[in-house]
Amino acid sequence: MPSATSPNSPSLTGDLARFLSGLAGGVDARLLDLATGRLTDTVASMVFGAEQPWSRAVIEHAMAAGAVGRSTVIGGSDTGTSPVMAALANGASAHAFELDDVHEEAISHPGAVVVPAALALAEERSCTGRDLLEAIVIGYEAMGRAGIAVGPAAHMLAGFHPTSMSGVFGSAAAAGRLLNFDAVKLNHALGIASSFASGTMEFAASGGMAKRIHAGRAAEGGLTAALLADRGFEGATDGLAGRYGFCRVFTDSPRVGLLTEDLGERWMLDEITVKPYAACSDLHPMIQAAIELRRKYDLEVGDIDRIELDAPTKAATQNDMDGTTSVMAAQYSAQFNVAAALIADPTDPATYQPDRISDPAIGALQARVVSIQAAEEFDSTYAWKMGGRVSIHLVDGRTLSQTVHGQRGSMHDPLDSRELAAKFEGLTEGRCDSVLGGLLTSTIDAETLDDLTRVLRRVSPA
Repeated sequence: MPSATSPNSPSLTGDLARFLSGLAGGVDARLLDLATGRLTDTVASMVFGAEQPWSRAVIEHAMAAGAVGRSTVIGGSDTGTSPVMAALANGASAHAFELDDVHEEAISHPGAVVVPAALALAEERSCTGRDLLEAIVIGYEAMGRAGIAVGPAAHMLAGFHPTSMSGVFGSAAAAGRLLNFDAVKLNHALGIASSFASGTMEFAASGGMAKRIHAGRAAEGGLTAALLADRGFEGATDGLAGRYGFCRVFTDSPRVGLLTEDLGERWMLDEITVKPYAACSDLHPMIQAAIELRRKYDLEVGDIDRIELDAPTKAATQNDMDGTTSVMAAQYSAQFNVAAALIADPTDPATYQPDRISDPAIGALQARVVSIQAAEEFDSTYAWKMGGRVSIHLVDGRTLSQTVHGQRGSMHDPLDSRELAAKFEGLTEGRCDSVLGGLLTSTIDAETLDDLTRVLRRVSPA
């Protein structure tokens, strides 16, 4: 399928909307299969995330709103609510514990935004499984392209959180598919969504729980934009690439041509990372490198004198912190995660629970991480291909070093089916009916989502 536009188009947003709306009913089976995987992984993250205290607050807020509808809040009551309230709550749960998928180049978490919005509206409108999966494909495409076109590294270093900023376009586009939007209505939805983009990186500097709600807020905001467009509300006609559009206002390095470059040839769903560790994805190369050093050399804590890290500028700037102060800090701290990789198990989400992050042994080893330096070799591929290096200086004078460039779980080194199944089972076991996995993998054949809804409404946070 050829590209929908040239960079000189008067409305790149309109051209993107034209392409996305034209996919309805014709999405390739390969992409639907990828969407099934993303649905499965995201639902597992929602099920696990719904039991976290910050998620409980959002779930209770959503249910207390009293909105009437058919959409399920996972971990809420066994009655439905409105799509926007379900999208808010389930998006917060999906992003609650750093387990949700990532589009590396866009530096964002599309699953935690697109899937909750699409699932909530699909339930409300009694859509088929294919409808839902097509909405997911379209939502990932819109969110990913908005994310790469805004110049994501500069965007994030300026203090904006990409998931909540570009996420509104993903949820708006997914909703547009389920509302049967033509190109004009979808363009209006994207234009409205451009005014809903929000979310800062201040959580990385002074803490708090705000990051936990960013995906939910983006899911809610984009869905609201689409519902308004469905009622005839008009948005800006070039909300993404116009003079004051999203991709120009929130960055010093806009690349608006990426909104439409290689449409139909390059798919955002092909570029997704599934996270094996419940930590910021920028840290995953260093976590993996530390694990590989531990296994190769059978390292003991007493062997280690000091540790030095090389990373992209973003990680050296925003992930340099004490990880023992809170769960959020632990999941964002380069020092904590490297220490945990050497003496704990980052593949186990329990490693990041309050009782574990206060372990004196991890704190003491974290203190031996004496530097985290920005390295041009990793900046040069950031964030399309993540990289990092761990150098461990031993008490006997030797230095052991390991570099990972293209971490496990990314498109450069994907998880295999066994690893994906183990993640799903670990996050859902004991929290929901065992038939959930089968329902998710057979979604494409579902005439309605009623069976899935019944299982999700019985989720019981551990």
